[in-house]
Amino acid sequence: MTKAGVYMKIAIGSSNPAKRLAVEKAVQAAHLEGEVIALSVPSGVREQPFSDTETKQGAINRAKAVLEKAEAHIGIGLEGGVMETEDGLYLCNWGALAVKEQPVITAGGARILLPEEVAEQLRSGQELGPVMDQFTNKRGIRQHEGAVGIFSNGLVTRDEMFLHVAKLLLGQFLRNNDK
Repeated sequence: MTKAGVYMKIAIGSSNPAKRLAVEKAVQAAHLEGEVIALSVPSGVREQPFSDTETKQGAINRAKAVLEKAEAHIGIGLEGGVMETEDGLYLCNWGALAVKEQPVITAGGARILLPEEVAEQLRSGQELGPVMDQFTNKRGIRQHEGAVGIFSNGLVTRDEMFLHVAKLLLGQFLRNNDK
């Protein structure tokens, strides 16, 4: 499946442009031949995942669901969430890669502390995307630079944050299947 010249259908369980771009760049970096398709599938977790465990499960659920829905060789789920620590509320992200009849591969990514004014709104039940739009007076932050882009002063954007995770997923997959 990973040999040169084999054309793969790689599906991502989201229509978010930042997530799609991350997977496209990771596929290119891994020198895989194939098409990346994006299909919206449910995460099976809350709209705003509120722990590493819940965020990771959302990624796993998306990877499995898109694998079946797209009838793809590989299904990838990427999920952003938040996690509470003694320091405050951190942005977190997880990814999962599913292939038929193989264990699901997972990887976690960057963490960044959210300002307390944003964290308070999330703790009250709001979702990060709309909170960030209000915080920045912009629309569609989650489809572009994301909260990580805002709070890293543009040094790390949302697609770059997910690119790291997507590369970790594909790297594990390639290593496991090239033995």
